[in-house]
Amino acid sequence: MSLKAIASVLGLSVTTVSRALNGYEDVAKQTRQRVEEEAQRRGYRPNVAARRLKTGRANAVGLVYPMTTPALNDTHFNKILLALDQRLSQHDIDLVLLTDKPHDGQRSLIRMLRSRAVDAIVVTHTSPHDARLLSLQQKGVSFLTLGRSDSEQNHAWFDVDNAAGSALAVKHCLALGMQRIAWLGGNTTCTFVRDRRQGYLNAMDSVPPYATAVVAPSRRAGYQQTTDWLEQGLQPQAIITDCSALAEGALVALQQAGRLEGDTAVALVAWDGLPVDAIIDHPVIAIRQASEQQRGEQVAMMVMRLLEGAPLAELQVLWQPWLQFPQ
Repeated sequence: MSLKAIASVLGLSVTTVSRALNGYEDVAKQTRQRVEEEAQRRGYRPNVAARRLKTGRANAVGLVYPMTTPALNDTHFNKILLALDQRLSQHDIDLVLLTDKPHDGQRSLIRMLRSRAVDAIVVTHTSPHDARLLSLQQKGVSFLTLGRSDSEQNHAWFDVDNAAGSALAVKHCLALGMQRIAWLGGNTTCTFVRDRRQGYLNAMDSVPPYATAVVAPSRRAGYQQTTDWLEQGLQPQAIITDCSALAEGALVALQQAGRLEGDTAVALVAWDGLPVDAIIDHPVIAIRQASEQQRGEQVAMMVMRLLEGAPLAELQVLWQPWLQFPQ
C-alpha cells in the first residue's frame, strides 16, 4: 500500500500524507489523525531500507548518556528517554544510546560519528563548560542538547528555567515571613544543578542565605545533611532541595527529629516533589516541570525538525516551571 493510495482515499496530496506520517507540525491535528488511522487500517508500513537509500540517512539518532550513578538512578530522566524513544520509533527513527564514560575521552562518541551510523546526536546532562559540544560543533555534526551550557548557544537545545523554579520557591517562603531558608543541593557538575542553586542565591537578596550544602544527590546524603544541621543547632524554617531523592532523605530526618508538626515544623520544598516510591507520605511543596512524557515528545519533535534542517533559532526552547502546593 503506497502513500498515493492513502492520499487518493482521503482527498489529500501525497506530500501532506507523507508529512502527517512523519510528524510535521504544519499538518493539522485532525488531518494527521485521519491519515494515521487510514494508514493503520490499510496496514501501511514505510519501506525503511528504500527510504535510507533514497535519503542517505541512517534513520537513527544517537543519545549521549553519562554512565554515572546519579544519571542511571534518575527515574525522571529515564521516563523522558522512554517517551523520546517511543515517539521517534513511530517515525521509524531508532534511538541509539552512546555511553559517556568518565575519562573515556569521548572515544565512544567519536567512533559513532566516524561510522555515520546516526543522523544527529542528543547530548544530555550538559555542564557549564561542556567539551562535547565544542567537539560536535568542530565536526559539523547536527546535535541537540537537553540543557544549556555557558558556551555559545549556536545549536539546538531544550531546557527548563531552573533558576526561575528555585526563585519561585524562595519568594514563596519569603512571602510567608520565613527568613531561615536552607538550600540542599547535589554535587554533580550539570548546568541545571548549578542554575537551581544560583536561582536560590539570587532570590535571597533581601536576607542572607541561612545554610547551604552540596552533597551527593541521594536519600542517604539528604538524611545525613539534614540531621547534621539539626544536631548543630540550626533552626531552618524551610529547606529547598534540588531533587526528589534529597527531599526524601531530608523528610526522614525531620520526621525523626519531630520537626514536621507544631511550632518548630520545617517546610520542605522539592524540585519534582517526593519520589513516587517514597517511604513517607507527607505533603511538600513541589517545583514542577512538564511531565516526562511531554518533555520526551517535545525533544522528539525538535529532533525531527533538526533533521529537516529547521533554523536553529526555532530549536532553542525554554519551558517554565511552577509551584505545586499540597491538596
